[in-house]
Amino acid sequence: MSGAHTVLYDPHGLLDAELPLDRASHEALVTAVLAWQNPTLTPGDFEQIALQLTGHARAIAADVQRHAAALPKNDGRGALAEVILREASGRLSQPIQGTAHCAQNRARLVRALYERLDRLTEAVPATHP
Repeated sequence: MSGAHTVLYDPHGLLDAELPLDRASHEALVTAVLAWQNPTLTPGDFEQIALQLTGHARAIAADVQRHAAALPKNDGRGALAEVILREASGRLSQPIQGTAHCAQNRARLVRALYERLDRLTEAVPATHP
């Protein structure tokens, strides 16, 4: 049937949770984008790179949100994650432009989100009173 589509109902975000992030390739892209001095790409190329980084940033943000939500309320890492997520939401709501500056801002966001995700997933030593 032409034009038909299926809407997935996933109120708990379980489908996203099952998809592993392709971290290595995106970190390589972030490194390359942040190393740009005077890139000679077209606006369309910059836009495509920014779109790629935006999609990945949204996936990382969802992962950060899931991990933060699972923390105890008194764990400070959750509060820091919320700050990063609010900043990410604001930055992701900005329109994509076909510029190196825009792509580099999205690369910085991906890097910041991965740093927060790493802090959320690292083992926390148990404290004994």
